[in-house]
Amino acid sequence: MEEESVERIFESKKVPAWEKQLTVRAFVVSFILGILFTFIVMKLNLTTGIIPSLNVSAGLLGFFFVKTWTKFLGKSGLLKQPFTRQENTVIQTCVVATSGIAFSGGFGSYLFGMSEVIAKQSHEANSAQNTKNPSLGWMIGFLFVVSFLGLFSVVPLRKIMIIDFKLIYPSGTATAHLINSFHTPQGAKLAKKQVKTLGKFFSFSFLWGFFQWFFTGGDNCGFASFPSLGLKAFENKFFFDFSATYVGVGMICPYLINVSLLVGAILSWGVMWPLINEKKGDWYPADLSQSSLHGLQGYRVFIGISMILGDGLYNFIKVLGYTLFGLYRQFNESKIEGDVSITGNSPPDLPSLSYDDDKRARLFLKDQIPMWISIVGYLTIAIVSAATLPHIFHQLKWYYIAAIYVFAPALAFCNAYGCGLTDWSLASTYGKLAIFIIGAWAGGPNGGVLAGLAACGVMMNIVSTASDLMQDFKTGYLTLASPRSMFVSQVIGTAMGCIISPCVFWLFYKAFGDLGVPGSEYPAPYALIYRNIAILGVEGVSALPDKCLTLCYIFFAFAIFVNGMRDAMGKNLARFIPIPMAMAIPFYIGGYFAIDMCVGSLILFIWTKINKEKAAAFGPAVASGLICGDGIWTLPSSILALAGVNPPICMKFLSRSTNIRVDKFLAP
Repeated sequence: MEEESVERIFESKKVPAWEKQLTVRAFVVSFILGILFTFIVMKLNLTTGIIPSLNVSAGLLGFFFVKTWTKFLGKSGLLKQPFTRQENTVIQTCVVATSGIAFSGGFGSYLFGMSEVIAKQSHEANSAQNTKNPSLGWMIGFLFVVSFLGLFSVVPLRKIMIIDFKLIYPSGTATAHLINSFHTPQGAKLAKKQVKTLGKFFSFSFLWGFFQWFFTGGDNCGFASFPSLGLKAFENKFFFDFSATYVGVGMICPYLINVSLLVGAILSWGVMWPLINEKKGDWYPADLSQSSLHGLQGYRVFIGISMILGDGLYNFIKVLGYTLFGLYRQFNESKIEGDVSITGNSPPDLPSLSYDDDKRARLFLKDQIPMWISIVGYLTIAIVSAATLPHIFHQLKWYYIAAIYVFAPALAFCNAYGCGLTDWSLASTYGKLAIFIIGAWAGGPNGGVLAGLAACGVMMNIVSTASDLMQDFKTGYLTLASPRSMFVSQVIGTAMGCIISPCVFWLFYKAFGDLGVPGSEYPAPYALIYRNIAILGVEGVSALPDKCLTLCYIFFAFAIFVNGMRDAMGKNLARFIPIPMAMAIPFYIGGYFAIDMCVGSLILFIWTKINKEKAAAFGPAVASGLICGDGIWTLPSSILALAGVNPPICMKFLSRSTNIRVDKFLAP
């Protein structure tokens, strides 16, 4: 029995030409939502670095805004073009491309890791030639010359990936099903209710952030410093900080991710760091500052890095293996069957194709993007980039960039193919690979740390945008959106992101003077991690504290072993084994956000037990509302900070003995 046909539902609706899918209203809505999601991603980047998929929120809000727009114009008799699922797909693609630059631009990782603020925390390789402070001009210029290359590198492969290999691209497929459902009568009613729910929790989250602000008039003040589990637990970063953002993130992230974060926090801050702290004066000097990487902070950072690298290496090899095996099998099948053209452009005429697949394939292949555009575009941007980047980073020579661009298309293909199989983009892993290779090639005396970080940015932007575009092609394939409109939307979204993301980061940078400082509101943990990966690549392991290297080896092997166990035991048992990459994140920043996220998981779990259908339908809307409201509150709070308006109250929590001493001191 053939599955129920989606395209027969939309049979009466004409698919607009690719030019008509690209409307002014779509890009106006994309620009507004792009700013909103950039604030959210930037906040997540600068607090923990954990960023959930925002595709559902982008699709839902895009549908709501344009539906409201068209309803208003329809009543006034001015509506010229109805709202279609193809236009909805264009909006979702553009918004995700815009906010994606906030991640791949490295504002919470490699780019901010170049700054003096982060370099001072490392103490090694912090000379002038290995640091570069953020500036709006060079950040925008850098992003414009590196962010578009990945788009041109995989465009010729769209037919191979989507039609010939039939790669799943789970996120792209899920987004397409969501958009298709919005445009059915029943789906439109549900979407209206979901938007209403999102709006309620958006308002609550925004007002809660506003209310909390009044009590943060000093260091460690406010609800975010409430010792909910006791003062001793608070000292070891175990507390619920009343963050609506991370409760929402916890509702979106799988249970296993949240539990893995909590297990990592208990292992590190509950067991290891107190034990290593006992060795103060033996393993490391007792008189070092809290932020010195030669002391306890060094163990926190480098053991976390070793787990991240171990997990990254394992998954890199695994996904590469899947990719090579998948390619081998696909080419073998095509040789045996001889019925699928791998390089041809003619629409397939196969009796085995269902009605839906046949219609989608024909429309997908109808609007071709000529091969010469991809080749000329790639070569032109590569030449401009190789000529421009050495002027931005003198340590990054043109031949380093040329070497990256020679291998980039193959790596972009591997990442896009692997993402189609597993939904896992390894952009940050490829970036770390570039740090080691280019950093070691340049060498420490020649600014190798800065060269490695800049090379990381070049590589991450290429492979990240390549997999994002292929996800969008899959969404477009399933919603009958033209590949041309997808490509143009991605290009426009990327261009918006290259301007919006640096401006939003600049607002944070200017408004919060302690940005990037451990223990502050925005510690940017991955900036220090990426910088120290670059130092390791250039200078080796000589600067590590005593016994730290041994522990790094143990945890590197532990990450590989746990991943191996997860794969060996199968899906049923693997869901009870923590994920090493998630475990490593609290090693440096603590477990407070993991507790928030587990609260989010608990809310969703109880809701699912009470009413499974309602939880499935409205859970993502509630989570998105919590994230969006708290995320957008950072805009007025940044403006208040820039204007010199400080919160009027400091709400602080002290032990009884400390409170008695304070009272005595304040007594007249």
